[in-house]
Amino acid sequence: MHTPVAHRAGPREWTGLAILALPTALLGLDVSVLYLALPALSADLQPTASQALWIMDAYGFLIAGLLITMGTLGDRIGRRKLLMIGAACFGAVSVVAAFATSAELLIAARAALGIAGATLMPSTLSLISTMFTDARQRAVAIGVWATMFALGMAAGPLVGGVLLDHFWWGSAFLVAVPPVGVLLLTAPMVLPEYRAPGGGRLDLRSVVLSLAAILPLIYAVKHTAEAGLDPGAVVSLLLGAVFAVVFVRRQRELADPLLDMSLFRSRTFSAALGVLLFGLVGVGGVMFLVTQYLQLVEGLSPFAAGLWMGPPALMMFLAALAAPLIARWVRPGVIVAATLALSAAGYVLLSLVDPGDTRLVVAGFGLVYLGLGAIAALGTDLVVGAAPPEKSGSAAALSETVQELGLAVGVAVLGSLTSVIYRSQLPDLPPGLAVVEDGLAGAEAVLPGDLLRQAREAFTAGLNATALVTGIGVLALAVVSATVLRHIGTIGDDGYDER
Repeated sequence: MHTPVAHRAGPREWTGLAILALPTALLGLDVSVLYLALPALSADLQPTASQALWIMDAYGFLIAGLLITMGTLGDRIGRRKLLMIGAACFGAVSVVAAFATSAELLIAARAALGIAGATLMPSTLSLISTMFTDARQRAVAIGVWATMFALGMAAGPLVGGVLLDHFWWGSAFLVAVPPVGVLLLTAPMVLPEYRAPGGGRLDLRSVVLSLAAILPLIYAVKHTAEAGLDPGAVVSLLLGAVFAVVFVRRQRELADPLLDMSLFRSRTFSAALGVLLFGLVGVGGVMFLVTQYLQLVEGLSPFAAGLWMGPPALMMFLAALAAPLIARWVRPGVIVAATLALSAAGYVLLSLVDPGDTRLVVAGFGLVYLGLGAIAALGTDLVVGAAPPEKSGSAAALSETVQELGLAVGVAVLGSLTSVIYRSQLPDLPPGLAVVEDGLAGAEAVLPGDLLRQAREAFTAGLNATALVTGIGVLALAVVSATVLRHIGTIGDDGYDER
């Protein structure tokens, strides 16, 4: 067991957790609010199709690519220091993005936001492990942390809807400034500093290799979601895999690696990462499809769709808080398996919906989010708790990277499956309307009533089939989780943070 002597956290630590919740929620908000602002900024800046894609993707690419680097950097230069530097840069670049006068400047700002954002997630999580050394309190704190990103995403359409009703598209970026200001003012007073002893120098070649491995993989899954599995996607996958092998070999040779591969010797660490990866695949794909269903099939505005997503977000929040408390008496493997089984039931409900079944969609997705809350809280806590304190930044970053990859793979694989079924269910369309075969977006403007109804039914059929396949996979994951996590004791037992 590699945790320091445990002490009970007091008011300062819990206040610090509230401060750390700000950047976490902010990152989630920044992901979803831009989807709402895209039409307005496109009308103003007139980006090309390629530029519009990069405006959306530059942020996510660089966050995913730099998480491991920033997690290790925080361990070496100081976790609070990196958090404050990243937050200050995030706030400043948000102002630049808000007042961007060209698509090129906005792309550059989004890329810089991705770099700054990559400092925030591992810093916040590793600081929690520093502040909460008592296993039971740490689990609750990570449960709170784990919900904030998704709650930020859920709030994106609501906040964006209000802002864009009253202000210009740049206001969607300025929403980051107040939380950043609060963080910078209060962090030195309530957040401790931690720097790993004898961390060594940052290996720049490893940084380049990690980017060369992760970025092609993320690009491939995103490209597959948009254009299918073509030769370009296959080449990207192979390129990423080759650089991943080279990266791993170099880490094993270095005295001070960017990523300590010995972490994977822990059964707890490896099993929890696997559960997070495969659990997030289902959530990512279905979250994407449910959001489309509410807006394209039910015809709801982004603001109204965001309101309907409120109950599932609440269920996730409650699960993330309750799971660590229940894990004091029930083994985490049992809790993860049980909540994943409930998620599988949610996927089954989604496989039964018809156009107009908004309440059934929300109920099914609520059960899906219930499982997400539990695995995000317990899985993340197991990953961080299994690592020695000086490596918790790297462990936190790896946990976030796995979740980012799971979400991206879910959107690519499940989105592609839905598209195949959608096209197979469409009626024969006149040549001028064949563009609807690429997706339901925009169909309302070009299809007459009966064809529009059939297109919506085709999309719903795709959602049904995809949800059923995912539900079967999640049920299998529940069985696997009960097996691979069975050696972990209840929170507070000597075996909980076992490596």
